[in-house]
Amino acid sequence: MPSEAIVIASDHAGYELKEVLKQELTAMGYQVLDLGTGSTESVDYPDFGRAAAEAIADGRSSRGIIVCGTGIGIAIAANRHPGIRAALCHDVETARLGREHNDANLLALGGRTTDPETAKACLKTFLETPYDGGRHEPRVAKLA
Repeated sequence: MPSEAIVIASDHAGYELKEVLKQELTAMGYQVLDLGTGSTESVDYPDFGRAAAEAIADGRSSRGIIVCGTGIGIAIAANRHPGIRAALCHDVETARLGREHNDANLLALGGRTTDPETAKACLKTFLETPYDGGRHEPRVAKLA
C-alpha cells in the first residue's frame, strides 16, 4: 500500500471535486497534503497552483492534483514554476499519456467540467502510470 504524500489544492470552483479526490487518495493508502482551499468561498486559483508547485519543488511531495473550474487556470499557474509539468486531463487516456510521455507531476482537473467518476479514474491512472522515458527524455528535458 502506498505511503507517499500526494499534494492536492483547488480554488473554490474545484473545492467539491478536491474533497472527493482526497477521499479517494486516502482509500488508496496515500497521505494527503491538502493545501486548500477549504470551502466554496471565492479565492484566486493562482495562489493554489503556486502552493502545489512549491510543495513539489521543495520535496514535500513528488506528485499532486490541482483543481479549478476548468483546470486551465490552475495548470497555467502551476506550470510557471521550474520543474513543474501540470497536465490538464479530461479522461484516462490523457492522464496516461501525460505521465507516460510528459512525466507530468501535477494532474489538473476541472471541477465544473469533469464528473467525479471520470476524475477518480484519471487520478488512479495518473498515479499508477510510470513515465516511459526513452524517446521522450529529450523533449521533457527541453521543458526544464
